[in-house]
Amino acid sequence: MPPNRRNPRSDRPHARADIRRSATPSAWEPLKTPTYRLLWGTWLIANICMWMNDVAAAWMMTSLTDSPIWVALVQTASTLPVFMLGLPSGAMADILDRRRYFIVTQFWLAGTAVILSVTVVMGLMSAPLLLALTFANGIGLAMRWPVFSALIPEIVPRHQLPVALALNGVAMNASRIVGPLLAGALIASAGTAYVFMLNAVLSVLSGFVIMQWRREHVPSPLGREKLLSAMRVGMQFVRQSAPLRSVFVRVGLFFFHSTALLALLPLLARGLAGGGAGTFTLLLASMGAGAITLVLILPRVRQSLAGKRMVIVGTLLQASATAVMAVAPNVYVAVPAMFVGGMAWLATANTLSVSAQMALPDWVRARGMSMYQMAIMGGSALGAALWGQVATVSSLKVSLLTAAATGALAMLLAQRLMPDHGIEEDLTPSRAFKAPITDAPPNPGQVAVTIEYRIDPSRRDAFLQLMQESRRSRLRQGALSWDLMQDIADPGRFLEQIVDESWTEHLRRFDRITAADVDLRDRKLAFHLPTAPPAVTRYVLETPQPL
Repeated sequence: MPPNRRNPRSDRPHARADIRRSATPSAWEPLKTPTYRLLWGTWLIANICMWMNDVAAAWMMTSLTDSPIWVALVQTASTLPVFMLGLPSGAMADILDRRRYFIVTQFWLAGTAVILSVTVVMGLMSAPLLLALTFANGIGLAMRWPVFSALIPEIVPRHQLPVALALNGVAMNASRIVGPLLAGALIASAGTAYVFMLNAVLSVLSGFVIMQWRREHVPSPLGREKLLSAMRVGMQFVRQSAPLRSVFVRVGLFFFHSTALLALLPLLARGLAGGGAGTFTLLLASMGAGAITLVLILPRVRQSLAGKRMVIVGTLLQASATAVMAVAPNVYVAVPAMFVGGMAWLATANTLSVSAQMALPDWVRARGMSMYQMAIMGGSALGAALWGQVATVSSLKVSLLTAAATGALAMLLAQRLMPDHGIEEDLTPSRAFKAPITDAPPNPGQVAVTIEYRIDPSRRDAFLQLMQESRRSRLRQGALSWDLMQDIADPGRFLEQIVDESWTEHLRRFDRITAADVDLRDRKLAFHLPTAPPAVTRYVLETPQPL
């Protein structure tokens, strides 16, 4: 086997065909799949509701207080729940029926919208209460996003995934236009309460649409994972995945700085010549229009710019748009800047989202994407609070120019310190490893597995380097711990030891084997000298009783 595996399928003819096909799909190809059309339409409505709520809440806050920090905290209250609750939500989306879980999220959001509208109608709204209800709405968003992200790769073919995710961005940015327009029209003609009422109606309708989808949920024969254990495994997978860590750092940095523009946009709109609610809506719509325009040319752009170059170019364009908005005197300057900012936002976000999806197997996808969203929302929440505070103690111009400059520098520094080598593992599920056929041990405690290798001592260093890959692989599968031991009396004898939480969790690891794990096993066997395979022994860890 080759000593260094970059892309296990790169030398296969069918893989090269997949790569060519993945580079040139139609921008609308995934919409030919009926299930994807249904979910995409639901996602569009859901995001229209989200933007209506955000616009109404942000504009209402400007009528309750003129403090920049309070206005910026609306963005924080909306995004912080995703940072706090994203991982539990992702774990539940991986272990529960994703369809039913998706439906529950829609009705949660509908209930929140009803409470918001009633509170406004009764004249009970205050700045702290608005933040609290915005936070409750954010809880629904925290539940919804991971399950939707996990559903898309199981519906569309792998080569269509980048385009499908871009179409999700179309829904997001079309809603960025439609949502604010509806909200602005209702605020101007009827009042903010009617925005929240319409939000509730659309959320209920979305829930009923999802109920029409018949998805078969196949429960694991090993039963559901425990929530805390599922969360631990999800965090462990991300911690042991260098590509995911790199993506999370980049997306966190990007949204930490780019959120300054969105968080302070209501105040920017008021400050422009003739600015008001209509101006705010126009600026949001311009950003959405830029994102949609990019989707139409995204397949060709992806051929010209590799992933890491796309992120750098997108970040620099976003920073430039933010800087222009800091000094824009009127809408004639602001609208083109927001249009370019929308293009840059989608280019960067789509590239990083595709990278995250490609680095995740299906069994942990919702957990991984929930942590991806946590990086986005955590960066957005902290950024909104920071840049709002900077604007409070200085000015909007200083805050936006600082965010633009530091955002560009931070991404360039991240690229230098955490270079993206473009390594892609083959995460296709594999049944090459057979689970042991034996009765479960009587002791329900932890299970230890030892694998004995006998190698040429002169190849020790290369073997140890390879076993670090084995360590990362075992821990990503959910093992509690991993150790490698060398026999003092026999330098060529090594024992690999893996400890699992229980016998059931030990068996789960066999369901998580991928083609990359099979290739790793073959490379380890290339070091093993005897013709017989390495000896595997399983133990139950006993806890001695005190005397």
